[in-house]
Amino acid sequence: MENILPDPNVVFPVPNIKIVTYVKPTIKNKNIIVGDFTYFSDVDFEKHVTHFYDFYDDKLIIGKFCQIALGVEFIMNGANHQMKCVSTFPFYIFENWNENVPSLDNLPLKGDTIIGNDVWIGQDATILPGVKIGDGAIIGMKSVVGSDVEPYTIAAGNPAKTIRKRFDEELTGLMLKLKWWDLPIEEIIKFIPLLHHSDLEDVKEKIKEIIKWNTPLRRKRPYVENH
Repeated sequence: MENILPDPNVVFPVPNIKIVTYVKPTIKNKNIIVGDFTYFSDVDFEKHVTHFYDFYDDKLIIGKFCQIALGVEFIMNGANHQMKCVSTFPFYIFENWNENVPSLDNLPLKGDTIIGNDVWIGQDATILPGVKIGDGAIIGMKSVVGSDVEPYTIAAGNPAKTIRKRFDEELTGLMLKLKWWDLPIEEIIKFIPLLHHSDLEDVKEKIKEIIKWNTPLRRKRPYVENH
Protein backbone atom coordinates (compact mmCIF):
# COMPACT_ATOMS: atom_id res chain seq x y z
CA MET A 1 0.00 0.00 0.00
CA GLU A 2 1.38 3.39 -1.01
CA ASN A 3 2.30 5.70 1.85
CA ILE A 4 0.58 9.06 1.26
CA LEU A 5 2.54 11.99 2.64
CA PRO A 6 0.97 15.10 4.22
CA ASP A 7 0.15 17.71 1.59
CA PRO A 8 0.81 21.38 2.53
CA ASN A 9 -1.37 22.57 -0.33
CA VAL A 10 -4.71 21.20 0.84
CA VAL A 11 -7.03 23.80 2.34
CA PHE A 12 -8.84 21.60 4.88
CA PRO A 13 -6.28 19.19 6.38
CA VAL A 14 -8.42 17.71 9.19
CA PRO A 15 -10.80 14.99 7.95
CA ASN A 16 -14.46 16.00 8.06
CA ILE A 17 -13.70 19.39 9.66
CA LYS A 18 -14.08 22.57 7.60
CA ILE A 19 -13.03 25.10 10.22
CA VAL A 20 -9.29 24.40 10.30
CA THR A 21 -7.27 25.48 7.26
CA TYR A 22 -3.72 25.34 6.05
CA VAL A 23 -3.04 29.02 5.39
CA LYS A 24 -0.56 28.94 2.51
CA PRO A 25 -2.91 27.62 -0.23
CA THR A 26 -5.57 30.22 0.64
CA ILE A 27 -3.38 33.33 0.28
CA LYS A 28 -3.94 35.75 -2.60
CA ASN A 29 -2.15 38.87 -1.32
CA LYS A 30 1.44 38.89 -2.57
CA ASN A 31 2.57 40.63 0.62
CA ILE A 32 1.42 37.76 2.84
CA ILE A 33 3.99 34.97 2.80
CA VAL A 34 3.23 31.80 4.75
CA GLY A 35 5.22 28.58 5.15
CA ASP A 36 4.05 25.00 4.70
CA PHE A 37 1.70 23.40 7.24
CA THR A 38 0.94 26.58 9.17
CA TYR A 39 -2.73 26.35 10.11
CA PHE A 40 -5.51 28.70 11.19
CA SER A 41 -8.44 27.59 13.35
CA ASP A 42 -10.89 29.34 11.04
CA VAL A 43 -11.37 30.12 7.36
CA ASP A 44 -10.44 33.18 5.26
CA PHE A 45 -7.18 34.04 7.00
CA GLU A 46 -6.70 37.22 4.95
CA LYS A 47 -9.72 38.84 6.61
CA HIS A 48 -7.73 38.74 9.83
CA VAL A 49 -4.84 40.73 8.34
CA THR A 50 -6.00 44.34 8.35
CA HIS A 51 -4.83 47.83 7.33
CA PHE A 52 -2.85 46.77 4.30
CA TYR A 53 -2.21 49.80 2.07
CA ASP A 54 -0.23 49.52 -1.16
CA PHE A 55 1.89 52.60 -0.50
CA TYR A 56 3.38 51.03 2.62
CA ASP A 57 4.41 47.82 0.83
CA ASP A 58 4.88 46.09 4.18
CA LYS A 59 4.76 42.30 4.44
CA LEU A 60 3.42 39.68 6.81
CA ILE A 61 5.84 36.75 6.81
CA ILE A 62 4.93 33.59 8.73
CA GLY A 63 7.09 30.48 8.95
CA LYS A 64 6.29 26.78 8.77
CA PHE A 65 4.23 24.69 11.21
CA CYS A 66 2.73 27.67 13.06
CA GLN A 67 -0.51 27.24 14.98
CA ILE A 68 -2.80 30.25 14.76
CA ALA A 69 -5.93 30.10 16.89
CA LEU A 70 -9.42 31.43 16.27
CA GLY A 71 -9.76 35.22 16.41
CA VAL A 72 -6.07 36.09 15.98
CA GLU A 73 -5.61 39.46 14.24
CA PHE A 74 -2.56 40.85 12.45
CA ILE A 75 -2.57 44.65 12.30
CA MET A 76 -0.35 46.10 9.57
CA ASN A 77 1.37 49.47 9.24
CA GLY A 78 -1.64 51.19 7.68
CA ALA A 79 -3.23 51.26 11.14
CA ASN A 80 -0.61 53.75 12.36
CA HIS A 81 -1.23 57.51 12.18
CA GLN A 82 1.22 60.38 12.06
CA MET A 83 1.79 61.38 15.65
CA LYS A 84 4.40 64.09 15.08
CA CYS A 85 1.83 66.38 13.45
CA VAL A 86 -0.80 68.65 14.96
CA SER A 87 -3.55 66.31 13.74
CA THR A 88 -3.45 62.53 13.43
CA PHE A 89 -6.28 62.46 10.85
CA PRO A 90 -5.16 60.62 7.65
CA PHE A 91 -6.68 62.93 5.02
CA TYR A 92 -4.59 61.28 2.30
CA ILE A 93 -6.50 57.96 2.34
CA PHE A 94 -9.95 59.52 1.79
CA GLU A 95 -11.44 60.68 -1.48
CA ASN A 96 -11.90 64.32 -2.46
CA TRP A 97 -9.47 65.78 0.08
CA ASN A 98 -6.82 65.99 -2.64
CA GLU A 99 -4.05 65.30 -0.17
CA ASN A 100 -0.99 63.40 -1.34
CA VAL A 101 0.31 60.42 0.58
CA PRO A 102 3.27 61.57 2.73
CA SER A 103 6.67 60.12 2.01
CA LEU A 104 7.44 56.92 3.89
CA ASP A 105 10.00 58.87 5.91
CA ASN A 106 7.14 60.85 7.40
CA LEU A 107 4.92 57.87 8.12
CA PRO A 108 5.18 55.67 11.23
CA LEU A 109 6.42 52.66 9.29
CA LYS A 110 7.57 49.86 11.59
CA GLY A 111 8.62 47.38 8.94
CA ASP A 112 7.50 43.87 8.12
CA THR A 113 5.77 41.64 10.64
CA ILE A 114 7.70 38.38 10.89
CA ILE A 115 6.57 35.23 12.69
CA GLY A 116 9.07 32.38 12.98
CA ASN A 117 8.52 28.63 12.67
CA ASP A 118 6.54 26.40 15.06
CA VAL A 119 4.99 29.44 16.78
CA TRP A 120 1.73 28.99 18.68
CA ILE A 121 -0.49 32.10 18.81
CA GLY A 122 -3.39 31.77 21.25
CA GLN A 123 -7.02 32.69 20.67
CA ASP A 124 -7.94 36.35 20.12
CA ALA A 125 -4.34 37.56 20.27
CA THR A 126 -3.46 40.71 18.32
CA ILE A 127 -0.09 41.15 16.61
CA LEU A 128 0.84 44.80 15.99
CA PRO A 129 2.87 46.18 13.05
CA GLY A 130 6.55 45.39 12.71
CA VAL A 131 6.65 42.77 15.45
CA LYS A 132 9.16 39.90 15.21
CA ILE A 133 8.24 36.65 16.97
CA GLY A 134 11.00 34.05 17.13
CA ASP A 135 10.90 30.34 16.35
CA GLY A 136 9.10 28.17 18.89
CA ALA A 137 7.51 31.06 20.80
CA ILE A 138 4.08 30.86 22.42
CA ILE A 139 1.70 33.84 22.59
CA GLY A 140 -1.03 33.70 25.23
CA MET A 141 -4.70 34.17 24.36
CA LYS A 142 -6.01 37.75 24.13
CA SER A 143 -2.47 39.11 24.20
CA VAL A 144 -1.56 42.32 22.38
CA VAL A 145 1.96 41.91 21.03
CA GLY A 146 3.61 45.25 20.33
CA SER A 147 7.27 44.34 20.76
CA ASP A 148 9.53 41.52 19.67
CA VAL A 149 9.36 38.08 21.28
CA GLU A 150 12.50 35.96 21.54
CA PRO A 151 12.65 32.37 20.23
CA TYR A 152 11.21 29.68 22.52
CA THR A 153 9.70 32.28 24.85
CA ILE A 154 6.19 32.43 26.31
CA ALA A 155 4.68 35.93 26.18
CA ALA A 156 1.22 37.06 27.29
CA GLY A 157 -0.80 40.07 28.40
CA ASN A 158 -1.70 43.54 27.15
CA PRO A 159 0.88 44.67 26.36
CA ALA A 160 2.44 41.22 26.01
CA LYS A 161 5.44 40.61 28.24
CA THR A 162 7.78 37.68 28.63
CA ILE A 163 6.39 35.14 31.09
CA ARG A 164 9.29 32.71 30.90
CA LYS A 165 11.63 30.90 28.58
CA ARG A 166 10.36 27.53 27.43
CA PHE A 167 13.76 25.82 27.66
CA ASP A 168 17.21 26.52 29.00
CA GLU A 169 19.73 28.24 26.74
CA GLU A 170 21.38 25.00 25.71
CA LEU A 171 18.22 23.33 24.41
CA THR A 172 17.04 26.55 22.78
CA GLY A 173 20.35 26.84 20.95
CA LEU A 174 20.16 23.21 19.83
CA MET A 175 16.62 23.67 18.48
CA LEU A 176 17.59 26.79 16.57
CA LYS A 177 20.55 24.95 15.09
CA LEU A 178 18.51 21.86 14.22
CA LYS A 179 15.70 23.72 12.38
CA TRP A 180 13.60 20.56 12.10
CA TRP A 181 10.91 22.40 10.13
CA ASP A 182 13.23 22.65 7.14
CA LEU A 183 13.67 18.87 6.83
CA PRO A 184 11.89 16.93 4.06
CA ILE A 185 8.46 15.64 5.08
CA GLU A 186 9.68 12.03 5.13
CA GLU A 187 12.33 12.94 7.69
CA ILE A 188 9.98 15.04 9.83
CA ILE A 189 7.64 12.05 10.11
CA LYS A 190 10.48 9.96 11.53
CA PHE A 191 11.43 12.83 13.81
CA ILE A 192 7.98 13.31 15.42
CA PRO A 193 8.60 10.95 18.38
CA LEU A 194 11.57 13.07 19.43
CA LEU A 195 9.59 16.31 18.99
CA HIS A 196 6.92 14.94 21.33
CA HIS A 197 9.37 13.44 23.83
CA SER A 198 8.94 15.11 27.25
CA ASP A 199 12.29 14.14 28.78
CA LEU A 200 14.11 17.29 27.71
CA GLU A 201 17.51 16.15 28.95
CA ASP A 202 17.20 13.06 26.78
CA VAL A 203 16.07 15.23 23.87
CA LYS A 204 19.18 17.38 24.28
CA GLU A 205 21.50 14.41 24.03
CA LYS A 206 19.74 13.01 20.98
CA ILE A 207 19.78 16.35 19.18
CA LYS A 208 23.48 16.78 19.98
CA GLU A 209 24.15 13.41 18.37
CA ILE A 210 22.08 14.29 15.30
CA ILE A 211 23.89 17.61 14.88
CA LYS A 212 27.29 16.05 15.55
CA TRP A 213 26.95 13.48 12.81
CA ASN A 214 24.76 15.67 10.58
CA THR A 215 22.99 12.45 9.65
CA PRO A 216 19.84 12.58 7.49
CA LEU A 217 17.01 11.04 9.47
CA ARG A 218 16.10 8.81 6.57
CA ARG A 219 18.95 6.51 7.64
CA LYS A 220 16.75 5.37 10.53
CA ARG A 221 19.12 6.05 13.38
CA PRO A 222 17.77 4.26 16.50
CA TYR A 223 18.10 7.38 18.69
CA VAL A 224 15.38 9.00 16.57
CA GLU A 225 12.92 6.16 16.31
CA ASN A 226 13.34 4.44 19.66
CA HIS A 227 13.30 6.27 23.01
